[in-house]
Amino acid sequence: MNNHDMGNPKEQKRPLGSTLGFEREDLSPRLIISFLIGLAIFGFFLYFAMRGLLAVADHYTEQHQTAKSPMVATSPETRSVTPSDVEKFPEPRLETYEPTEIFGFRAEEEKQLNSYGWVDQKTGAVHIPIERAMDLIAERGLPTTPKTGEFPPAEVNMVRAAAARSDQSGGSTGLEKTGVQNTGNGAK
Repeated sequence: MNNHDMGNPKEQKRPLGSTLGFEREDLSPRLIISFLIGLAIFGFFLYFAMRGLLAVADHYTEQHQTAKSPMVATSPETRSVTPSDVEKFPEPRLETYEPTEIFGFRAEEEKQLNSYGWVDQKTGAVHIPIERAMDLIAERGLPTTPKTGEFPPAEVNMVRAAAARSDQSGGSTGLEKTGVQNTGNGAK
């Protein structure tokens, strides 16, 4: 046998799980329970101390308050709201019951969508019923954009076309004197 195998008999390896027990440095249940009881007592003490401090502060305020401000509400119940108070409150107001309040709004929209009327009388803008507007679009069509390669009439092109039509001098536009050549299609 080897010397290394003999070793110290106290240091012999034990199989796992052969020793039962626990560390003695852990907290005991008695210590944990006493901490929780102390914490509860401290919580109760803190509650009553804060309540007492607030009572003393309220009493001090009542004793040392000189004149009441006119801004302070004289009514003991400040949370009650009357219908006249609601109308005084600025827009937008909270809805009290949305299903009934939306009916008036929808009725007003339907009335506007299905009737004739002025949008802006100064400019002559009117609104017409939806059905009539759809009929007009079916008859006249929607405005379209020019096809690719076509140019919408611009002021310059319209002026050149008018000058060419009114030219009495045998084809001269007068642009030759300025050094600009007219090719007839609007390009320089």
